[in-house]
Amino acid sequence: MRAWALALLLVVTTGLSGCGYNRIQQLDEGAKASWSEVLNQYQRRADLIPNLVATVKGFAIQEQQVLIGVTEARAKVGSIQATPELVNDPAAFAKFEQAQGQLQQALKSLFAVTEAYPNIKSDQNFRDLQTQIEGTENRITVARNRYIDSVREYNTTLRQFPTNLTAKMFDFKVKPNFSVANEAEISTAPKVDFGNGVAPQAREGINGGTQGTPAPAAGPEAATPPPARKQ
Repeated sequence: MRAWALALLLVVTTGLSGCGYNRIQQLDEGAKASWSEVLNQYQRRADLIPNLVATVKGFAIQEQQVLIGVTEARAKVGSIQATPELVNDPAAFAKFEQAQGQLQQALKSLFAVTEAYPNIKSDQNFRDLQTQIEGTENRITVARNRYIDSVREYNTTLRQFPTNLTAKMFDFKVKPNFSVANEAEISTAPKVDFGNGVAPQAREGINGGTQGTPAPAAGPEAATPPPARKQ
């Protein structure tokens, strides 16, 4: 009797392996690992934002709208529970990615504002934070691409015969993947300029004597040389 049980177990195990069950499990774990790395990099970016906002606020308190936008975008991201099960819920996944996209856009707006403040750009703490955020954005792009590849392979396997039969039998479902209007733009980290040049807005103020007002052009009389003095 025991021999029959062992033989039946061997047949079942061989059958599951042959129909792709083990392969599905392997790809599922790979997708989960890739998603964990995406979350790690998102969290790293979120952890850098409070210090960034505080640093900019110390030099440009008048830019309240931009600073509040970044803070609120970060809070919205933090309000969503990024559990491993989130990748199996298309609606929750889309909501989470939308919040992350809004945070990235808010950061781009913040960096654009700082171009008008040379004193911010020359601050060492701000420069260090810029470097860390730029590196984190690059890591996010790499992690996202790896997740896209792992989910694509997983979903393709689930749709192929005969693994599609195994997927239906054990209720494996396709996973949502990143889908944005402009994937090329999202995959590009915000540009960080460490140049010492003055931003265009500030430069106009310096040349014109008043910030934001260009210097008046020289009139025709300025171009006419004075008459020669008689000896």
